[in-house]
Amino acid sequence: MKKNQNKNLLLGVFVVVGVILFTLAIYFIGNEENIFGNNRELKAVFSQVSGLQTGNNVRFAGVTVGTVSGIEIISDTAILVDMSIDSETFRLIRKNSIAAVNSDGLVGSMIVDILPGEDGRVVPVKSGDTIQTLNSTSTTEMLSTLSTTNQNAAQLTEDLLKITNAIIEGEGVLGELLKDREMANDLKQSMANLENSSRAAFSTISRFNALIAEVDLDESMMGVLLKDTASAQKITGIIDNLEASSKELSSITTNLNEFSRDLKDGEGALNYLTQDTTLVKDLNSTIQNMEAAGENFNDVMEAIKHSFLFRGYFRKLERQRLLEAQENKTGKE
Repeated sequence: MKKNQNKNLLLGVFVVVGVILFTLAIYFIGNEENIFGNNRELKAVFSQVSGLQTGNNVRFAGVTVGTVSGIEIISDTAILVDMSIDSETFRLIRKNSIAAVNSDGLVGSMIVDILPGEDGRVVPVKSGDTIQTLNSTSTTEMLSTLSTTNQNAAQLTEDLLKITNAIIEGEGVLGELLKDREMANDLKQSMANLENSSRAAFSTISRFNALIAEVDLDESMMGVLLKDTASAQKITGIIDNLEASSKELSSITTNLNEFSRDLKDGEGALNYLTQDTTLVKDLNSTIQNMEAAGENFNDVMEAIKHSFLFRGYFRKLERQRLLEAQENKTGKE
């Protein structure tokens, strides 16, 4: 009898403990899944959900705020997802929020991420509203893209290997540069010449800078030429005048050449005088005769001076000349 009582007591304790554990389990599971909370309904339409299931978490700004309560296929390009959102967080979701299906980690289960809108002035959503969606890239598409990328990388590696082998074997310009010692030496010599030229240019520039530094730009002629606009205008005028004079000299030279040509080839008096030797001889003879006549005239005048008829007159002229010469001498003193 006493033995049966102990068994009944142990059975009752076991049942009570089991009920308590079951109740706690139901409470924690319901709390995690928002079964006992005051939830609101929110909807979103996706073109594909990529393995999303009922009961998966819903996150708002990275925080779990609800679960997926239902998934309904509307058409081949539209899938309606019902979300059960905690009422405390529901009032923070606005109509410009965007829902997206993402993976919880690299290989985790799928979740629904609700991204807050940028404009905080938009009114909050109401229970049963449908928000906008952002179709994310599925794992299959990512794997396909990754496979294509791997194939392209492999092809690129193969091509680079071919190019490297060709260069090592001395093919092409790069191969010749790597294999041809003479070309390498020429390239080194060219670089050395370029370096020497650069040094010479630097030295020339340094000397030129030193020369400019020695020039007094305020008082020297160079400074006047560089700064004084009036002097620059005068120099410009002088150059213009020289150019005009050069044109005039050229014109005068042309005229002289034409005059000389006409004088040589023409039929005028000058050409006649310069070309006719007989006329020249006659002119010389005439001039000699005139000189002889002049000498005879002087002899006649000398004889007239000594004749008794004109002697007094010439003496009077001589005395008058002497008197004028003395007066001029006195006036100068």
